[in-house]
Amino acid sequence: MTPRERVQQALTFQDTDIVPYQVEFTNEAHGKLAKYLGDIDFHTRIGNHLALLSTRQRGKWEEITPGHWRDEWGVVWNRTVDKDIGVVDDYLLKGGELTGWAPPAINLPGMAEMYSSFVKGRAEEFRIVTIGFSLFERAWSLRGMAALLEDMIVSPEFVHQLLDRVMEWNLAQVDLAVKYDIDAIYFGDDWGSQKGIIMGPRLWREFIKPRVARQYEAVRRAGKYVVIHSCGDVKEILPDLVEVGLNVFNPFQPEVMDVFETKKRYYGKLSFYGGISLQHLLPHGSPDEVRAETRKLLKELGRGGGYIAAPSHSVPPDVPPENLVALIETLQGQ
Repeated sequence: MTPRERVQQALTFQDTDIVPYQVEFTNEAHGKLAKYLGDIDFHTRIGNHLALLSTRQRGKWEEITPGHWRDEWGVVWNRTVDKDIGVVDDYLLKGGELTGWAPPAINLPGMAEMYSSFVKGRAEEFRIVTIGFSLFERAWSLRGMAALLEDMIVSPEFVHQLLDRVMEWNLAQVDLAVKYDIDAIYFGDDWGSQKGIIMGPRLWREFIKPRVARQYEAVRRAGKYVVIHSCGDVKEILPDLVEVGLNVFNPFQPEVMDVFETKKRYYGKLSFYGGISLQHLLPHGSPDEVRAETRKLLKELGRGGGYIAAPSHSVPPDVPPENLVALIETLQGQ
């Protein structure tokens, strides 16, 4: 069974020979483990099941000063500390209006070439196109989170207009991507904090739900799977996500939801991807504890399909390399 076949079988809620898995790293964590192993290419031998391609357009990110990068939307990210994402230097939509602003143009020939290249030679992997900062996150990166949350109360029409423009850009990306032999579209959009939904469920349902419903419907209409990455405690809206057609939820943080009960509750309706603790187990556990907990997750969550095993985010640099070796060996040794 190929990794692609294994993931497809798991997402149709069937047992697989082994539980499909994926381990991703931040740049710093990758460098630390490569040094520990003496192998810069160790990630190519993990046995990951997913091939991921970002819709970020080639050549559109520009380093304007050392450590400061302008993305294709015109947002400048300070990456002098956090070298993977960074923090926004300044916000473009300070005045709370859209006059003179529009989403970036999509380089259709360039994107088509990127997708064609991506699918070649990956017949055995489950192929996912990722649209990061796909709605709420893109809006706050342009406006500022505090300002955007205030706008939801005092200037709702502005928020609707801004989110519509972001959504239409996403839909154009989806329409292009699904023409190729991919398996899924993965939307990144953090809605949760450690204690609940950032804007609350009522405002999420007003501003976010109708637009993700349109995005998901476009993906499902093309016969592809829909994946969402949303950090934090968003279990209150899992029924809404099932309603609008979500197939796979990530990162499935065990610190904010009971992963065993949640898998049981949504079995046959929603698959889960993640679940291995990055707040407690991996940074603070022993290698033996990592092995034991990973085996438990593989056995209990993997039973009957509906699960892709993974850390609950890209591995950060505070995880000891011994624990990462224990994790990878356990995943490989199923």
